[in-house]
Order: sequence, then structure tokens, then C-alpha cells
Amino acid sequence: MIFKTDFSDFKVFTRGKVRDVYDFDDKLLVVATDRISAFDVVMNTPIDDKGEILTQMSLFWFEFLSDIIINHLITAEVNKYPENCLKYKELLEGRSMLVKKTKSLPVECIVRGYISGSGWKDYKKSGKVCGIALKEGLTESDKLIEPIFTPSTKAEKGMHDENIDFNTLINKIGKELAERLRDTSINLYKKAADYALTKGIIIADTKFEFGLDGDILTLIDEVLTPDSSRFWPFDGYLPGKSQPSFDKQFLRDYLESLNWDKNPPAPELPVDIVQKTRERYLDALNLLTK
Repeated sequence: MIFKTDFSDFKVFTRGKVRDVYDFDDKLLVVATDRISAFDVVMNTPIDDKGEILTQMSLFWFEFLSDIIINHLITAEVNKYPENCLKYKELLEGRSMLVKKTKSLPVECIVRGYISGSGWKDYKKSGKVCGIALKEGLTESDKLIEPIFTPSTKAEKGMHDENIDFNTLINKIGKELAERLRDTSINLYKKAADYALTKGIIIADTKFEFGLDGDILTLIDEVLTPDSSRFWPFDGYLPGKSQPSFDKQFLRDYLESLNWDKNPPAPELPVDIVQKTRERYLDALNLLTK
């Protein structure tokens, strides 16, 4: 179980909510720890094997979606990393990637095929999600006629992401790039969601992150993992309520039951919550990639 890496001979590029990233000039070494966040707060309790699960799932999706967009992956084979990484091979194996350094875009590209979570809360208040008007009469977990693109800000660790509408995104990054992000995100979601259904999983929503390699739009970070997506079992899917899931919604539901203000420090997680969260992540990996 790895909560934090400390490679003192490497230059730290950033430490995210989950990943420790090291700078190798035009490349980055991305190490997925076993940290888990909820409501944009990092829990003090890690989830065993989570870093490996996220990495293996992202590697699967990078390959599966490579016909739509290039990604930043160079290799996940530690023997092909810079030579000074090899002394950490045992730790890096299975939970790390060497990737191209890109200019990360300041937006999380969320696609929703079903209405749930913060989207459901917004819809109940206004009939809209991120400024997009939806038809009347939707119930929680309903499938949308077409997937919608609902971007958010990319918050620093300990801060909260904020949903924004498409016009706000245009003001941030320009119309052409905003449209490319929207169209690419929806295409990625559709292909993945169609595939997942053949494996008995509904991808209710997910988020993508992108960077620019020169002027080339590139898929970066993690892809379609239980950290970044809502995965529901197709068997038993019933709109009108929240759904059982293979993602961290289970953890969110537990935290919602506590008298916690969703700001640091995070509460300690009981052993059974940790174990059941791990089981859900592992189920998602096995169902989608085997």
C-alpha cells in the first residue's frame, strides 16, 4: 500500500490528489498512489491496490480509444524508463507510466449520458445542467437522449471543482479549442459506453483531461477509471433512484452519512468501507478489461 512516493533524486513536477508526478525534461513519470479523494478532499486512508487498478484501466482505455485521439503514453514498461528509475522498479511496476509532457488545459471535460450526482441536483433546481436545458420530467439516473458535455474547472488539491457552462469555457480557452474538447469528449464517451454495455456496465458519466503537445490535442491523465467515472451494473438498472456502482460513489454515500463539511481534514475510513471500495474498483477492472 503506497500513500506517497518520495524519490528524493527526482524532481517533483506536481503531487495531485492521487498521482505523484516527476519531471524528466520533456517527459513525466506518473505514479498512481493508493490515495483516494472524495468531494475534492484527499482521504487520510488509502485503498490497497488502487494505484495499480487505475493504471491498468487507463492503459486499456488509452489503447482502445487511440483511433479517436492520440494520448500522452510513451510506455508503462519500467525497463524502458530512464535508467535512474530502475532502482525503484518494484515500486513502479504496475502503477506508473512514462508520458509526454504537454501543456495541460485548465478544464475537466465531463460527459454525462445519464443524469446523476451534481447534474441531478442542478436539474432539480433549474431544469438545466451547466446551462444545458433538458426535457421536463426526468427522474434520477434517467438516460439522456444524447450525451451532454458539462465542463468544470480543474481545482487544486483541497479545493472544489466548479461546473461551468460552455460559454464560460469559450471565454477561457477560445471557441475553436472549446468545440474540439466538446466533440472529442463526446466521441470518446460514446465509444467507451457502447463497449461497456457489452460487458454489463453502464458508464453514466466520466471526465477526460487534455493537453496540447505543440498544437496537437492529446488525451492525458487517467481515462475512464472508477475515480473519474460512474459505472453502474446494467442488470438491475432502474431509473428513479440512485444506482449501485463500481466506483467511488459508495465512498461518497458513506461520507454523506457523516456530519462532515466536505473540507479538510477528512474523516478516517473504517476497514469495511476501504475493503468494499477496493472490491468495487477491482470488479470494474475485471469486467471491463478481461
